[in-house]
Amino acid sequence: MTVAQFRSPLASTPALPDLLALARNPSTDARQRLLMAVLSLCDSKPPSGELSPILGEIFLTLARQAERDVRKILSERLAHADWAPAALINVLALDEIEIARPVLASSPILQDEDLLRVLVEATLEHQIEVARRPNLAGRVADAIIDRGEPATLTALASNRTAEISADGIRRLVEHSRRIAALRSPLTRHPRLTEQLAEQMYQWVGVALRQSIVARFQVDEHKLAPAIEQAVRDTHRGTFVAIAASDADRDEMERRLVAKLQAAGQLRAGYLIRSVRERRLGLFIHGLATLSGFTVAQIRDAMAAPSPEALFYACAAVGIDRAVYPALLTEIRLLNDGFPGSEGERVWLRGEISAMSASRCFRVLIEP
Repeated sequence: MTVAQFRSPLASTPALPDLLALARNPSTDARQRLLMAVLSLCDSKPPSGELSPILGEIFLTLARQAERDVRKILSERLAHADWAPAALINVLALDEIEIARPVLASSPILQDEDLLRVLVEATLEHQIEVARRPNLAGRVADAIIDRGEPATLTALASNRTAEISADGIRRLVEHSRRIAALRSPLTRHPRLTEQLAEQMYQWVGVALRQSIVARFQVDEHKLAPAIEQAVRDTHRGTFVAIAASDADRDEMERRLVAKLQAAGQLRAGYLIRSVRERRLGLFIHGLATLSGFTVAQIRDAMAAPSPEALFYACAAVGIDRAVYPALLTEIRLLNDGFPGSEGERVWLRGEISAMSASRCFRVLIEP
């Protein structure tokens, strides 16, 4: 079916007999035509106040049955509608990115809690769209900074209308030490202070230094000794800075997991996605939090010569045994080949309860 087929003949305000005829027709084609017809009706006569629960349920039911092209048009048409059903907008926001993008960028229906959910449950592309959203609230911006994902941080730094606090800008500047893409948008950011600009001056390139000097009248001679010392430290390869950076990242990941747990948003699916996004630290802290084991115990399982203990830890938090082999492969790629391949593949034995898996893990790790 093409888009043209279901956009025309009901592109204008549909007549009641047409709607009744489509409602009585159970075919997929009729369901999709009915969805677009009801949308056209609402466009021509927007509902006053909150949309009725019945009409909202009709929208949601029809949208779930619709093909991709229909959902994409629906997202575009509802992106600015203040009468749109909240449940439908949230479904579209978690759809594939081409469908989700219009509502993530513009929908007035999406609240802070909805956007925080997208940051946790959706792909990196969805997270970037959230970071670009105009007039983004401060608590959502803080959540993005907490996550520390370079692409999302860069999108946030480029968003001039986002409500980023003074501490948020400070943290973005700190992130710019390791994320070069952050530096250019931050030097132009309206909330960048002279003090933070002087800090950035020490690690940005020549072109951005000129930009900082032009904007803040930074005294280059005053900063020259600090820059020379930074260059000497870099050439010496100081391990203290590296260790501090690792410790900061670990603490940031721990705090993010704690926030997700407190909000009831930490689930097994999030752990799987953390590994797929190459964020092994989040996986470790998340697995420890969900399972009740210590981070040290999880790290022991990750470094073991056998993958058995890690399997039991994953099973204890609800990660399906059918998913574990692929997850194990990705973990080994991120973890220098560990856990090793010794022992039998216990996940092939059959289902195991979370309680039994927890006991097996403790037997293997605690001694």
